[in-house]
Amino acid sequence: MITSSQNPKLKLARALLGRPKERREAGAFVAEGVRLVEEAAASGWPFRFVLHSHGLSERGEALIEKLKTKNVDCETVDERLLQALSDTGYTQWILAVLEAFQLPLPPALDFVLIPDQIRDPGNLGTLLRTAAAAGVQAAMIPPETTDAFAPKAVRAGMGAHFRLPILSLTWEEIGQVSKSANLRIWLADMEGRSCWEADLRSPLALIVGGEAEGA
Repeated sequence: MITSSQNPKLKLARALLGRPKERREAGAFVAEGVRLVEEAAASGWPFRFVLHSHGLSERGEALIEKLKTKNVDCETVDERLLQALSDTGYTQWILAVLEAFQLPLPPALDFVLIPDQIRDPGNLGTLLRTAAAAGVQAAMIPPETTDAFAPKAVRAGMGAHFRLPILSLTWEEIGQVSKSANLRIWLADMEGRSCWEADLRSPLALIVGGEAEGA
């Protein structure tokens, strides 16, 4: 059992829950809670390790046993340490450190989301899970949009991160991908045509702008 706050795994998890720079440099991010860890496991996402405490539900304990059969490194942590580590302010009893793995783009793109200058991680995560539900094939994250793998974004995504290719790109790179896939660019705008009147059947990239000023 891990009983020291200076344990290397706890220190890494703490860093990953902090700034985007730490996540980029480590090439990893954190998923908290049984449901998210289940989603990661079901998708075959690469794990570094899992931390858990004795408060886990029966469902959570079954998940730990399943992960161990897949040779995932699972360690028990003192309850108070996991509580202090949790980004949510209350412990979810399980936390996974996952590789920053890039899902491949499908061979033929016809529906892409571009969230432009979204500042709040929770809003970005909500956009990503809505996109996954709507059949979006990839999300291209431009500069000045918040980190898609921030803890709050991952929680709000509710598993979308493990099914939807999410690429951090420059606007030039976004333009190149859109051009090569022959995507028509659509912009969500309050003063524009109603989405119910627009013909969205052709291959498209949809830009959704930031909370305060739009795109």
